[in-house]
Amino acid sequence: MQRRNLLRLASAYAAGAAFAPPLFAEAAADPWMADFLKAEAALPWTLGYRTPAGDFGGASAQVTGRFPAAVQGVLFRNGPAIHDMGGQRYQHWFDGDGMVQRYAITATGVAHSGKVVRTPKFVAEKAAGKRLLEGFGSKWPGLQQVTGPDAFNAANTSVLSVNGELLALWEGGSAFAIDPVTLETRGAKVWSQETRGVPFSAHPRVDSDGTVWNFGVSALSDMLVLYEIGPDAKLRRAQPVRTPHTSYVHDFAITERHLVFLMPPLVLERSRMHEGHSFVDSHRWRPELGMRVLVVDKADLSRQQWLELPAGFMFHLGNAWEDAQGIIRVDYVHAATPGVLYGTDRALMRGQMSPRPEYHIAIARLDPARGKASQELLKVQAEFPRIDPRLTGRRHCHLLHASQSQATHPGFSAVARTAVETGHTDMYSYGADHMVEEHLFIPEPGTAPGGAGWVLGTALDLKQRCTVLACFRADHLSDGPVALAKLPYALPLGLHATFTQS
Repeated sequence: MQRRNLLRLASAYAAGAAFAPPLFAEAAADPWMADFLKAEAALPWTLGYRTPAGDFGGASAQVTGRFPAAVQGVLFRNGPAIHDMGGQRYQHWFDGDGMVQRYAITATGVAHSGKVVRTPKFVAEKAAGKRLLEGFGSKWPGLQQVTGPDAFNAANTSVLSVNGELLALWEGGSAFAIDPVTLETRGAKVWSQETRGVPFSAHPRVDSDGTVWNFGVSALSDMLVLYEIGPDAKLRRAQPVRTPHTSYVHDFAITERHLVFLMPPLVLERSRMHEGHSFVDSHRWRPELGMRVLVVDKADLSRQQWLELPAGFMFHLGNAWEDAQGIIRVDYVHAATPGVLYGTDRALMRGQMSPRPEYHIAIARLDPARGKASQELLKVQAEFPRIDPRLTGRRHCHLLHASQSQATHPGFSAVARTAVETGHTDMYSYGADHMVEEHLFIPEPGTAPGGAGWVLGTALDLKQRCTVLACFRADHLSDGPVALAKLPYALPLGLHATFTQS
C-alpha cells in the first residue's frame, strides 16, 4: 500500500466504531454527577476535579520571594477541565475538555489567565448545552457516532511551543493552534494535506537543533505515524509504520540517532469497540506479549528493530541516550499493570479513591545489535519525569519528577530530583494537603547542559483552596521554593506544561 493511502487510513476512525451500538440501556439521572456532588462536601481533593465556572482572565497572584530572571517568561499548562455539562459528568479524567493555563512571570509579579480550547467538539456541545459525543473513557446512550479522531478531540493533554506558535495537544487527534497571549483558539493545525486529521501525540520531543519529533497512533489501522518537523514548524517527513497488536502508547524518547518506543501490552481489540465499549475499555491487558520495544533509525525511518522487555505499563519516559557501543539507555516510569487507567483516573470522577499502583523509575538497557533488552527498577516513587531540555537525546544524570503519594488524596505531594545512576533523591514536600502537578527544569542561561538551573511548577493547596506556582533551585530542592505565587482561586489539576522565556 502506498504511503499516501496509509496516511489516509491513519486519519480514519469510523471504520471500526461508527456503527457501535449503545452499551447500556437509557439512563435517567447521572449517578456519576450525583456521587461527585456528594463527595465534594467531605473530600477536599475533589477541588482539583471540579469544572470551573468559565475562563480565567488576568488575575494577579500574591508573590513571596523573587522569581529569578531565568524563569521570567510564560509557563503554559494544559489539562482536562470541563468534566461535566448539562448535568452529565464524564466517566474518565482524560475526557474533560482542555483548558490552557497561562502564568506570565515578570520581575514584579505573576499574572494568570486560562481559557478552554475551542475545539469543534466543545463549541458544538457548549451550544447544545449537553454532551454530544463519546470520550476516551466515557460513553452513554444518545451520543453521536464518532467519525474521525478529531470528532472527539479534547485538546487536553499538553502544549508545544514551536517557532512562536503555541499548540494544545491531545494524543489521538490534531494539535490546536492557540494565541500565546490571548489564548484564543485559532483552529486545528494542519502540517500537510496528507496528514490532515492524522493523530499527532501529546509528547513531542525537541532535539538539540530544534527539530521536533513526534508520532501519532492510528489504533484502528495498526499504525504509528512518525513526524519530523523543522524548527521553522514546517513538516519535513511523515512516515507511517505498521505495528502489529497496536498498544496504548502515550510517550516516546529520542537519542541522537534513534526514536525509541516502549509499547505496553495493553492492546486494542476491535471486537470490543463493535460491542459498544469506550475507546479505553476496548483495550485488553495481555502481559504475555511483554513490553515490546521499537527502535527506529532517525536517518532512515524504514529501518526498524523490535526488542522486548518484561511486561509492564507506563505513561511517560524521561530520556534516552546511546553510548559509543550503540547501547541505548532509556528511563521511564514503570507500573506493574494499567490499573491507574481503569481504576484511579476513573473513580476520581465520582469523587472516589481507588488504590493506585506503585509507579517507580525504571532504567532500561537496549542492545539493538544483539537484539537484547533488560531493565532494573529504582525503588523511587515517581510520575511526570522531566530533564534538563538541553540534554534531550543525550546522556543525563538527573530526573525531575513528582513523588510522595498520599492516603488522603490521589496524586502526589512532593517534587523530587533523582540521580538515575545512584538512585539518590533530593525532595521537597509541599505537605499532605497539596496535590503536585508536573514541574519543569529551566536552565540558567550561560551554563552548560546538565548544569545550574531552576525548577518551576504548580500545586493545588487544598487547605487554602488555591493554586500555587513555585520556583526552586534545582540543586537545592529540599531547601524549598525561592519564590511562591499564590493565585486567588483553585484551578483544575492539569497534565503537562511548557515554558517560554521572555
